[in-house]
Amino acid sequence: MSLLVVVTGATGFVGGPLCKLLAERGHTVKGALRVLTKGFPYPSIAVGSIGPATDWTTALAGCDAIVHLAAHVHEVAPTSESMEIYRDVNVEGTRNLAHRAAQSGVRRFVFLSSVKVHGEATLGRALLETDPLMPVDNYGISKTQAEMSLMQIAVDTGMEVVIIRAPLVYGPGVKANFVSLLRTVDAGVPLPFRSLNNSRSLIYLGNLVHALATCLTHPAAANRTFFVSDGQDVSTPQLIDKIAAALGKKARLFPFPPALLAGVGSLIGRANMMSRLTDSLQVDISSIRSTLGWEPPFTLSQGLADTAYWYRNTR
Repeated sequence: MSLLVVVTGATGFVGGPLCKLLAERGHTVKGALRVLTKGFPYPSIAVGSIGPATDWTTALAGCDAIVHLAAHVHEVAPTSESMEIYRDVNVEGTRNLAHRAAQSGVRRFVFLSSVKVHGEATLGRALLETDPLMPVDNYGISKTQAEMSLMQIAVDTGMEVVIIRAPLVYGPGVKANFVSLLRTVDAGVPLPFRSLNNSRSLIYLGNLVHALATCLTHPAAANRTFFVSDGQDVSTPQLIDKIAAALGKKARLFPFPPALLAGVGSLIGRANMMSRLTDSLQVDISSIRSTLGWEPPFTLSQGLADTAYWYRNTR
């Protein structure tokens, strides 16, 4: 079944590969962009900044389905003003788009959310989609509120909504902490993580776009929420070992008391980054596996190899 699919954030880290995959599957892709971007290989329309007053009329004309990726993600320091930006873009902007989509006859709305709706760490077991929502930061709070709005719109209008909660996404074009870790490992910097025995879920970009494309068309995905991951959780030292191998390097890890690492992070002003390296954060993907028959098409090692290849060729 060929669909006309509007993708928000179509030129971004996830959007570009998703558009390519959708086109390969025979769908017609239309990018909803803040401004028109030279070289974007698919039809597109400029909608300006996403918020409660964005006019989606032209973008949604003839649209069968939407994949909503665009979001306000990063902030330097949380403030009440920054929370307003999160609310305008991630909550009210999503609500406005979904309302307009339902009015335009869009049949399915796929929303990229985050594991952060459940908080920043897990203890003892992987998260299930039915676990309590306990967001900690502004981004997680805004994604939680957006999810709740979407499910209510689904009830009120009959438009099918699918929510994908992703853990850390890596792959070619990755930014922020993951690319910093790549640089650190590549430079051979000794790291004090050998004693850690945590467990974290990640998802390779290729696996994420495959899951999004599957949820776009699978009948059983309607009005469901799914976790996705590579299906192979790793500790921080295991991840660093695998990154080093992908880069053709040897990891330089040394033991250090895990209980002291949080204090070290605070001393150097990197408490949040340190907690992401030392805590566990696992998701259980058995629901998407059993409901949709979805399996990640790429292994963690394949994803890291692709990421390392990109990194090596773009330094």
